[in-house]
Amino acid sequence: MATLLYRLGAFGARRRRTMMLGWLIVLAAVAASGITFGGSLQNTKSIPGSPAQTALTRMDQHWPSPHSQSAQVVFQAPAGHRLAEPGLQEPMHASLAAAGRVPGVTAVGDPAANGMISPDGRTAVADVDFGTAEDEDVPAATLDALKATGDTARAAGLTVVYGGAAYVPTDAPMGPTELIGILVALAILVVTFGSMLAAGMPLLTAVLGVVGSMMLILIAASAVGVSENAPTLAIMLGLAVGIDYALLIVSRHRAQLAGGMAVPESVARATATAGGSVVFAGATVLIALAGLSVAGVPMLTSMGLASAGAVAMAVIMALTLLPALLAGLGRRLVPKPGSRAAGVTHPDKTTIGTKWVGAVLRHPVRNLIVVTVGLLAVAAPALRLQTSLTDEGSNPTSTSTRQAYDMIGRAFGPGADGPLVVLIENTDATTTAEAAAAAEKDLHGVPGVADVSGIDVAPDHTAARIRVIPATGPRSPETSDLVSRLNAAVAPVARQHGGRVAVTGQTAVSIDVATRLSGALIPFAVVVVGLSLLLLTIAFRSVAIPVKATAGFLLSVGAAFGATVAVFQWGWLAGPLGVPSLGPVASFAPIIVMAVLFGLAMDYEVFLVSAMREDYGHRRDARGAILVGARNASRVVTAAALIMIAVFLTFVLGKDPDVMPIAFGLAFGVLVDAFAVRMTLVPAVLALLGDRAWWLPRRLDRWVPHVDVEGESLTAALGDAARTTVGDELRTGSAAR
Repeated sequence: MATLLYRLGAFGARRRRTMMLGWLIVLAAVAASGITFGGSLQNTKSIPGSPAQTALTRMDQHWPSPHSQSAQVVFQAPAGHRLAEPGLQEPMHASLAAAGRVPGVTAVGDPAANGMISPDGRTAVADVDFGTAEDEDVPAATLDALKATGDTARAAGLTVVYGGAAYVPTDAPMGPTELIGILVALAILVVTFGSMLAAGMPLLTAVLGVVGSMMLILIAASAVGVSENAPTLAIMLGLAVGIDYALLIVSRHRAQLAGGMAVPESVARATATAGGSVVFAGATVLIALAGLSVAGVPMLTSMGLASAGAVAMAVIMALTLLPALLAGLGRRLVPKPGSRAAGVTHPDKTTIGTKWVGAVLRHPVRNLIVVTVGLLAVAAPALRLQTSLTDEGSNPTSTSTRQAYDMIGRAFGPGADGPLVVLIENTDATTTAEAAAAAEKDLHGVPGVADVSGIDVAPDHTAARIRVIPATGPRSPETSDLVSRLNAAVAPVARQHGGRVAVTGQTAVSIDVATRLSGALIPFAVVVVGLSLLLLTIAFRSVAIPVKATAGFLLSVGAAFGATVAVFQWGWLAGPLGVPSLGPVASFAPIIVMAVLFGLAMDYEVFLVSAMREDYGHRRDARGAILVGARNASRVVTAAALIMIAVFLTFVLGKDPDVMPIAFGLAFGVLVDAFAVRMTLVPAVLALLGDRAWWLPRRLDRWVPHVDVEGESLTAALGDAARTTVGDELRTGSAAR
């Protein structure tokens, strides 16, 4: 692999104008295709074939309705008054009548006829249907016009709030807060490199990679279903790894330039050596993200594959466009004499990284115990982790959808925000009616049921449905337990009368998805742990290194989950972080955090330990190799981690309830993994193991393939003579042009 990457880097340096022009054409073509042929993103959160989803599909066949956007209008009378009062009832009806005349509105429900007036008579809910398809956004002019119809009711003293799916805010995947993250990343790069020019290279390639991957996602959305959360996650990861991967190559290139190496040769070698680490690190992230598809949840699959595409684009950019850009800048990237960037390459230079690791090595046992116990303590809250799919109650309280959600919950009970439906089907109309009556009778005695509606018979009389209002909210664990009790309660009806009886509704579908995702977390963790052991055994040809790295990864994941529970469920620091609501985190957040953090943890392990292994191979001094590796790699690992944390935290500030726990978990996980695990536990464990850290049994050695991650064999083969020859060849090619 090192030889192939060397040739790729050499080609990029030799044909830099061709490479840059080619990328410009490709990106322009992809952008034009994405804008012209890009499809719409989907907001579906279901599992095809799940019991609740199957029943929901059958219910739609019995009660056909257009798949269009809808909204809710909530009217509430002042305290001490009822909507039935003439001075309030007439303005409410006038507003509803005006709503029905809004262009784009196809139907407005009657709260009284639909049983949507609260027991105290103060609150009413009217359903509004639009002519807009459910996978499209209702025009803003239509939504504003509908809101304006409430002026009459407001003038009479009523509180009028508009909510529902049509009013759910659709934020762009990238906004002002994410731009702040880019600026912070640029500042970190400037401090790391001591050069604005060098700092701009990783940022430029990362941004171009994100733009390209976003356009490809839009193109894919025209052919397959893509979750609306996929672009946000892809941007977050694409920016973070894109900057970090380019950072590694640029750092190696500048170190070689400081040593006097020719520019073309330095570009080729940096691509072959640091580029090898980029390929290995990127491959681990890709495998973990692609592995999310095994859960069988389309939403999660699209998020994983879209993010994997963004990471792949970041790797390709770092290996192709970046060498051309570095060659074009020539020796302007050489660190200034006496600067910190130049000092890192000096063998006698003491850096902050060597001071940190030196302090760890003075008391390895103490540091090992203290950090391990501390991380276990932080991870302890993870045992209380609760998950569910987000709904309108997860939105910020400043949004009208959240306000409507809360008003309905207070007026009708928390279960009114997530009703359940019991569907009864039978080919015989008489049997259907009998089964429905029996089911309705049994439902009244189920604990956790707040209300049971009357029986609604389908026009073809082969199906009936009963609306069930839980006593708890849709994201509550008690509601999930209620679904299980309802299925058990109505099962005898199907056995006695024949046909099918099932619990469905959007809340039941969401519970199915959450259950599937929760069940997939442990098997996925087992796969990730096994993959970690395998990949690191191949990379470092050691038994202890993979075991130590995997244990550290599990500590990092546990700490990330524990901190997430403390913030999003218990409310610690929820105010400063702007968490919109406390409760279960998004069901797909833990598995995504585990997948991404696995890849990033392997990145830091490879960056840091490969530098130690390289020095150990030369001098066979286990303790000295730890210090040398820390001096050579700690600065890059620190900068990479800080950039990751900055990018992730800006997505926390975006207030997206689906993305916030993922971004926070990744930011905290990277903080722990980079500084507590890789920069502290790794040196402590290696110091205690000594030469045994690099031992591999002979029998296993014969079976483990040789993978030169850092390009050591290529470096040894080339030597100084090859450096001159290749450099002359590259310069000759340049002159020939």
